[in-house]
Parts: sequence; C-alpha cells; structure tokens
Amino acid sequence: MRTVLFIPARFASTRYPAKPLAMLRQPDGTQKSLIQMSWEAASAIGGVDAVYVATDDERIADAARAFGAQVVMTEEACENGTARCADALAKSGETADLVINFQGDAPLTPPWFVEALIDAMKGDATIGMATPVLRCDRATYDAFKDDRAHGRVGGTTAVFDANMNALYFSKEVLPYIDPGKLPDPIPVFHHVGVYAYRPDALATYVATPVTTLETLEGLEQLRFLYSGVPVRCVEVDARGRVFWELNNPTDVPRIEAALERLT
Repeated sequence: MRTVLFIPARFASTRYPAKPLAMLRQPDGTQKSLIQMSWEAASAIGGVDAVYVATDDERIADAARAFGAQVVMTEEACENGTARCADALAKSGETADLVINFQGDAPLTPPWFVEALIDAMKGDATIGMATPVLRCDRATYDAFKDDRAHGRVGGTTAVFDANMNALYFSKEVLPYIDPGKLPDPIPVFHHVGVYAYRPDALATYVATPVTTLETLEGLEQLRFLYSGVPVRCVEVDARGRVFWELNNPTDVPRIEAALERLT
C-alpha cells in the first residue's frame, strides 16, 4: 500500500496570517519555522512512502525547499486542507493507495497517531476515511474551556458512536459537562487534525458542494458527515506527550513549553 503524506500550508490565514512561517524557539535555543517542524514530524512517521508540502504560496514553497522538503504547488482556490490534498495528489503525479493529510500547525503530533490510522486503514478495506481522537486529560480540558471562556478558537472535540464512527465535530467543548460533576476519566475527546483517506473518498469530497455546518464551524470533515459518509475515529494514546496545535499566537508559548518537556 503506497502511502503519500501531504502537509497543506497556506499563507493567508484569517486568525494567524503567515502562520506556517512563524518561528518557534527550540530547546537548544535555536528557532525553526512551524512548517519545518511539521515536516520533520511527518518525516518521522513509519509506513509513509513520500512527504510533500502542499502550498499555493511561493514564500512557503521557498522556505520548504530550503530545508529539503519536496513541494507541490496547488491552486489558491483550495478552500481547506482536504481540498488541497486532493489537488496535490493530482498535481504530484503520485499513484497512492492511501493519502495522509498532516496538519501544518500541529508539530507535536506523535508519529504513532498517524501510524494508528495507517494500520486501521490497512486492516479494514471498508474504511474510506479515518482520523485520530485523544481523550482529554484535566490540563487539556481546562485549556479548552479557558479558550472558549475568553472567546478564543482552540482545539476541536469529537463525539462518536459505539462503532467509533463520528457523530459530530465542534470547536465548542462537547459534550457539555456540569462543572460540579466532572467525571474521571473525562469523556471529552480532542480531535487530532490528521486525516487518512482513500483516493476515492477524496474524489467524492471535492465533488460535493460546501455545506452549512462546515462553513459555520470551519471544520472540513463535517462535509463528509453531512453527506452521510462515515468518518472512523481511531482512539490514540498520548503516552505522556503533550499535544497542542498552533491555532492562535497565544499557543506559541504552549508549544515551546511542550518542546522543552520532550528533551
């Protein structure tokens, strides 16, 4: 099974312009761009045959080529990472059995998160798309609630059925829990923004019109759910690692602190 990974990256982010080129302090005192850190994290994943940065911006492309990444230029009109992966697959000339969408704002993503998706897809030919979910610990849950209380868009949560097929994804903290009745373990799952698709699922996605829910939430995976396409959630274990995406400038110190803890 040939597996190709794309890192979608765009310059014109509304919440954080030029985010892929944001510089983060490393534990040794040097700095690396977010896109380089994401590429290095993607390159550490087992079972992946090729890794590309997929972008429509020459500034990102130049930076990526400078640290050794393969780059595929995509259309500016790609409305999200899934559409950009579909465009990148077509433009790269790759013949893939499995396509990975590895978010360019999540350099703390452990390799085993993606390896679990690859294993799930290999083990069940009926799965057209899969994504990881991670049970929140108290610190992550509190960070999610703090973001929402202060009007910040933080991480995404997922709810799923008994077969691990997604019911919904939201940037709100779901399910609602009475603050005085917070159970242990916490039944809130952080959606890790990584996707594995079979090429036919990608083709179906780009052929389906944009839906109201994905526009309101800003979550591309909701187009699959709205259209009745199952999204398999694969629960992963952080193994003590802190996981956080870079959604806002305020997340930079969180990620830099997490990097310090990895040393």
